[in-house]
Amino acid sequence: MRPFGFLKFAFCRYRRSRAPLQRLYSNFANGWPGRGLFLLRLAAFLFLIEHCLVGRSLHDQNVWLFALAGVAGILLLAGLWTPIAAAVSAISEIGIAIRTGENPSAYLLAAAIAAGLSLLGPGSWSVDARLFGRRRISIEDR
Repeated sequence: MRPFGFLKFAFCRYRRSRAPLQRLYSNFANGWPGRGLFLLRLAAFLFLIEHCLVGRSLHDQNVWLFALAGVAGILLLAGLWTPIAAAVSAISEIGIAIRTGENPSAYLLAAAIAAGLSLLGPGSWSVDARLFGRRRISIEDR
């Protein structure tokens, strides 16, 4: 028996899975918690887009950080690739807070909201829930 043969079996089994987010989150919150997660995603989107579009010139040296945050905000609003988009958003907001000379409290608050969304998941009102969420199987009697 090969010493690490079980790793190959586990990797192949995980790779064949069509629901990687289902393994990451036990459920996609429905009802009021799902609405709350949607409101958090909407607030993060509005903040990221507002700071991406307003007051930034193309000659600013941090424009790539703002553009990255804007793309992550659009993905967060849709709820598509939420853990990745939220992590990218949090990292870019921390980078903006460090690199700009402005008051960093708003950027750090946006980074904290994005990090929380990355840990909590997208909720039931998202594209991720439609693509990777649990499905109801109904068996009809004839």
